[in-house]
Amino acid sequence: MKNLKTIALGYTMLLAFSACAQQPKEAQTENDSIGKIEKTESEWKAELTDMQYYVLREQGTERAFTGELWNNKKTGTYSCAGCGLPLFKSETKFRSGTGWPSFYQPINTTNVGTESDRSLGMVRTEVHCERCDGHLGHVFPDGPEPTGLRYCINSAALKFVPEAKD
Repeated sequence: MKNLKTIALGYTMLLAFSACAQQPKEAQTENDSIGKIEKTESEWKAELTDMQYYVLREQGTERAFTGELWNNKKTGTYSCAGCGLPLFKSETKFRSGTGWPSFYQPINTTNVGTESDRSLGMVRTEVHCERCDGHLGHVFPDGPEPTGLRYCINSAALKFVPEAKD
């Protein structure tokens, strides 16, 4: 079953990349609508904590079961700690047992980008914020239905915004 999910994820990603490559240049400006943010490294260092900088700007990973949000069960939105872009809803968070917040789908695929990560002697799919290019974590094809995906995200890359009480 895992092999089938891996093949399906690979095929889906191939189709998505192929579709992007075939679009006219003017159609590839989705990121303009989210207000791309670019800052110098000294600006990022001044705004982020040491751990946030390590994760978001240096593609680091916090230790499992140490992040503030890995076991958060409150209702709300998980946004990028670097720029505030909404990334995941609490309804899509699940307990993966990995020690990092895990989600089966982003709020909007325009907000979350992916690229191949060949570090550590393996091939993984890195997840980053499309607005500020901050490293969030990785996505794996072993999550629950309906997507079968597990977005394994560093707590330090996220800011939790509780749902407003009426």
